Amino acid sequence: MILGYGLREFAELDSTNEEARRLAVAGENGPLWIASSRQSAGRGRQGRVWHSADGNLFATLLIRPSRPRHEWAQLSFVAAIATADMAAHYSPGIAVKWPNDVLLEGRKLAGILLETMGEALAIGIGVNLKSYPPDTEFPAISLAAMTSTPPSPQQALGLLAPGFAGWYESWEKSGFGPIRDAWLARAAGLGSRIRARLPGREHVGVFEGVDEQGALLLRDADNLHVLAAAEVFFG
Repeated sequence: MILGYGLREFAELDSTNEEARRLAVAGENGPLWIASSRQSAGRGRQGRVWHSADGNLFATLLIRPSRPRHEWAQLSFVAAIATADMAAHYSPGIAVKWPNDVLLEGRKLAGILLETMGEALAIGIGVNLKSYPPDTEFPAISLAAMTSTPPSPQQALGLLAPGFAGWYESWEKSGFGPIRDAWLARAAGLGSRIRARLPGREHVGVFEGVDEQGALLLRDADNLHVLAAAEVFFG
């Protein structure tokens, strides 16, 4: 691991984010990476079950950011960029999808889950290295589907962790601006029509980017909508 960051590895956990929660309750603030070979109760955003097959990467960074708490959600963009950079070492066709997914050839390769835990933040990252769930609303994929030699979880984390540290240092020093620019340079669907689903309603329009806080900018025939949370679909 990189200087200043700890690492705890497990054969199996309920989830790496739950282990981060237990450590945070015990007083740990990190920075600490938590990785597990298997998860018995992995989860994604909005409480969804996360496919947790052997050979994939399940890792959480427990960290205490120095920037104001209302900016912490921006670290999902930092995590997405670092994960995309890692995956690009093994395959072309990598992009990021708002708010916190990484795509390979337009299909979901990785997901990110941020959870505040007292004075610390847990940044959970799951990457489909070896396998992926076949029946998901947004189609998924693994690195193994594109290359005969996908990385092991240890190899993937060995690239992801220092990559995250570099982008995190940029965010700590310079704020969201450079992160936003780097994320937009990798953004899937930018300038095209998307569907943004919210509870009880949908917006369809052109994806114009993200604002200074990371909210989605979607323009339809009548308005520019600024969406802090939504499920995004292309086409």
